[in-house]
Amino acid sequence: MRVLVAEDEQLLADAIAEGLRREAIAVDVAYDGAEALERLGVNDYDVLVLDRDLPLTHGDEVCRQVVASGAATRVLMLTAAGEIDDRVAGLSLGADDYLPKPFAFAEFVARVRALARRARPAAPPVLHRAGIELDPGRVQASRDGRHLPLSRKEFGLLQELLLAEGAVVSAERLLEKVWDENIDPLTNVVRVTVMTLRRKLGEPQLVETVAGAGYRLR
Repeated sequence: MRVLVAEDEQLLADAIAEGLRREAIAVDVAYDGAEALERLGVNDYDVLVLDRDLPLTHGDEVCRQVVASGAATRVLMLTAAGEIDDRVAGLSLGADDYLPKPFAFAEFVARVRALARRARPAAPPVLHRAGIELDPGRVQASRDGRHLPLSRKEFGLLQELLLAEGAVVSAERLLEKVWDENIDPLTNVVRVTVMTLRRKLGEPQLVETVAGAGYRLR
């Protein structure tokens, strides 16, 4: 999945982003509302983690525009204003969830994952195909009962292929969903990651290259 963190406290924003990346989630960061809207206009995000009190463009306005756009992006408001009236107001703007600061990071990650599931067609909490079992919640994967020691990007790539249920996934789509905006769009990182993933999955090979189209799981 891909997440945008819009938070003006830079240390907090960077800490949240790093924590999510450890969970094999691609993350971009915006430090004000105008920057958040710019990124939302360019990239396809599953979840927006939105501080309500953002500079330049207020978080409430960011939320309104996301909802009005009809995008599938789910909004988690993350703010110090935790009174009941504040929560009601945030949800009334169209936010999908509301979590006051301070918060337990494990709960935060669980809420992000739950919202990401709502941003896509329904998928089981644990993915299965061709002997592969992938648990996004625990960031664990196995094949025929054998643990797969995957890197975060290998895990994310395998998850996207499993979610496609045998359909072809383009390299561009994988780049968008597994990596963040800092990646060079002309890079061969997807091809290299597919190669290392194939090696770790072992024989018989499951990841098929479809010439001119992308990759799929057999």
